[in-house]
Amino acid sequence: MTPALLSSSTLTGDEIVNRDDVGLGTLKDLMIDLSTGEVAYAVLARGGFGGVGQQLFAIPWRMLTVDGENKRVVVDVDEEVLDNSPGFDPDNWPSFADPDWRASVDRHFGSPT
Repeated sequence: MTPALLSSSTLTGDEIVNRDDVGLGTLKDLMIDLSTGEVAYAVLARGGFGGVGQQLFAIPWRMLTVDGENKRVVVDVDEEVLDNSPGFDPDNWPSFADPDWRASVDRHFGSPT
């Protein structure tokens, strides 16, 4: 059973899988909307070795569920959708505050805004 509240450090580094149990990467960070106090995006880290060559992806938090029993996060996204999503470099994060960027990410993942 997943507790009602978790610290971000509890989730950071957890595996992210899709509904088909395909490993997509790990949870690198959480982006919090300061105007609402809610988690807006999960940052998924994928690929690379030891952080080198790693690609990051922002996924709308509402698309994820925490699987506390298996200590992982599940996202309802096909691997192909993730492969074609707008990723970013660990040294060059986008402006998560930019409403156009947020809308484009939400549209890409089919997440209601």
